[in-house]
Amino acid sequence: MFHHYCRALAAAAALTALLGAGLAAPTGPASAVPAAPAAAPAAPAAAAPGASRWEPRPEQYPGTVTTTDVPIKMDDGVVLRGDLTLPAKADGTAVDRPVPVLVMITAYNKTVIAGGGGGLAGTDADFLIKRGYAYLVVDARGTGSSPGAWEAFSARENKDAGKIVAWAHRQPWSNGKVGMVGPSYMGISQLMAAGHHPPGLKAIFPQVPGIDVYRDVVASGGQLDVGFIPLWLGLVHTTGLIPPAYAADDPTALGTLLEHLMGGGTFTLPLVLSALTGGDSAYDGPFYRERSVGSYLDDVTVPTFLVGGEFDLFQRGTPMIYERLQRNGAPVKMIVGPWDHLQGSSGADVADAGYGTLAELQLRWFDHWIKGRDTALDEIAPITYFEQGSDRWRTARTWVDRRKGVHTRLLTGTSMQGGKAGGLGRRAGAAGESTMLPLPVSGLCTRSANQWTAGIMNQVWPANPCLTDNAVNDYTGLTFQTAPLERTVRFRGPINARLFVSSLGPDGMLAVAVEDVAPDGTVSRITGGWQVISQRKLVKSRSRYVDGQLIQPWHPFTKAAKQPLEAGQIVPVDVEIFPTAAAIRPGHRLRLTVQGYDVPHLLGTLPDIPTTALPITLHTGRKYPSRISLPGS
Repeated sequence: MFHHYCRALAAAAALTALLGAGLAAPTGPASAVPAAPAAAPAAPAAAAPGASRWEPRPEQYPGTVTTTDVPIKMDDGVVLRGDLTLPAKADGTAVDRPVPVLVMITAYNKTVIAGGGGGLAGTDADFLIKRGYAYLVVDARGTGSSPGAWEAFSARENKDAGKIVAWAHRQPWSNGKVGMVGPSYMGISQLMAAGHHPPGLKAIFPQVPGIDVYRDVVASGGQLDVGFIPLWLGLVHTTGLIPPAYAADDPTALGTLLEHLMGGGTFTLPLVLSALTGGDSAYDGPFYRERSVGSYLDDVTVPTFLVGGEFDLFQRGTPMIYERLQRNGAPVKMIVGPWDHLQGSSGADVADAGYGTLAELQLRWFDHWIKGRDTALDEIAPITYFEQGSDRWRTARTWVDRRKGVHTRLLTGTSMQGGKAGGLGRRAGAAGESTMLPLPVSGLCTRSANQWTAGIMNQVWPANPCLTDNAVNDYTGLTFQTAPLERTVRFRGPINARLFVSSLGPDGMLAVAVEDVAPDGTVSRITGGWQVISQRKLVKSRSRYVDGQLIQPWHPFTKAAKQPLEAGQIVPVDVEIFPTAAAIRPGHRLRLTVQGYDVPHLLGTLPDIPTTALPITLHTGRKYPSRISLPGS
């Protein structure tokens, strides 16, 4: 046993060295916004579903013309600012007839977005503008050139989204028909606007949006996201301090800048301090529900095209949005690719799915729903997804195919940190007790580290071996794996791991990875999930089952729901593993790895840190049937 712990500690040292090498790698000139995403290192060439019979129509207009800082008055009197770009004639003047409008609402400063935004703006707008669309980019309240205090996705901001669409609908340069575009924050804003049912909204195209801000990104499994959230807050506030472009001739500009400067102290700082110290912001509740797309989707039926990423921040939420809209009867399609957040935001590799570039797909979508053209949308499957393992693009109608049942594998025997693996089989095997010492470097050398910093690791060091091989990281946890498979095992959708655990303390963190072990020993991380043990309370009515098997647990994550462990207590903990699609091929092994940290992704609140650093024991066997449940594909 001592030998295995020595190997685990050696792996921890190797992880630290790899991280240092990554941070020391040349990064080029500093920038407030990340550079445009490079190709994903783990996305090999894949077969697309088929060649398209549709071709984009030619440009109608030779140029574009932009009016900056157009005032947009809200119902409470606050005047937001937007940049309006119209198609231009050969003489450089705007077209003199109304055209449909595409709206983007951003918190990252429309001036930055106009420069490409390091991939944060999605595709080049000129492609659509020159084909007869107006393009309106608006700074959300309290950001960029818009006055007020920024309170991300508050009820007021979400109401603004609907009002902006309604404003665009009735302008003289608009023909009354409105679409919406944009990734991430801008994608979420589209769904918030749709929830308010503004007049004229005909279609939306959200890239990498989330559905539940708390579970998707703020606190995976009940621990705080300290990887992405600080980067995101810094991005919003940094871009908010760029002086408004209209400052020279408008005395309100200085006031707007001061409001942005003060916003960090009135919203962001109190929120962060409350979360870190274990206050209300560390737990789910009305604050996060108000800011979650899921609260606005019940009757949304606007045609929606979604783009998601299997290594994206909103890996969990985007497919859930698809399912909600499909249930509502909305015309909805979705592409899910092997992309992190920056890659999904830029849409640079969307053409790999076989339907054209991002700009071409947007043209197809809006030309059909706004202009009434035949753009062969029927050839685009409801869902087109990249299947890890087979490295192929596949299609489906539903995200979870209930007809395929559930693959269940039970953990057997004993594992040790440092490399000794337990078993993963169809039946309960030997009982075992596997004790894990949480090591605060687990997660550093993984694709998870890239995912939860929005893809920045891939920008800094695209050839980083941590993005393609989890083997070193796995030495710091407990591993359980199948024998080499004789037949391919396919799965698609959310995954549940039910683990029976005990701890020397009242709490602990379970960071779980589902992996593919190749015959040469390369370990590919497929997806992951996280769960604080004391937050294990399961609400069955909100959880998801297939054939009686739990595949997506729902935990309240409230202070009142906490259930600290008692000395000697062994409890089942259901860990929600984020949805994906994969095929484990013959000769490969399916592996489940359990660790006590996921760095730099998650951190407990300051009061909880001491209780989540103590050894955890994982129990297996007939009495304690720890298992993983994967919906078939």
